[in-house]
Amino acid sequence: MDTKTLRSKTAAALAQELIDAQTRIQELRFKLASNQLKNVREIRALKRLVARIESVLAEQANRSHKTSSIL
Repeated sequence: MDTKTLRSKTAAALAQELIDAQTRIQELRFKLASNQLKNVREIRALKRLVARIESVLAEQANRSHKTSSIL
């Protein structure tokens, strides 16, 4: 999922995406430990997705904080 798509989502939807991605990372780590994981790059991709989601959530929080302080 690209950043443009993430920015169009609400904070609640982003929070749910974050929880889903973190759960999926945990599942993949367990599979990796038991040598059942075929595509180890999927972990890296999910970690990057988590970072993107957290960045967009921080941007939205800063944007709402700035607009509320101006008013």
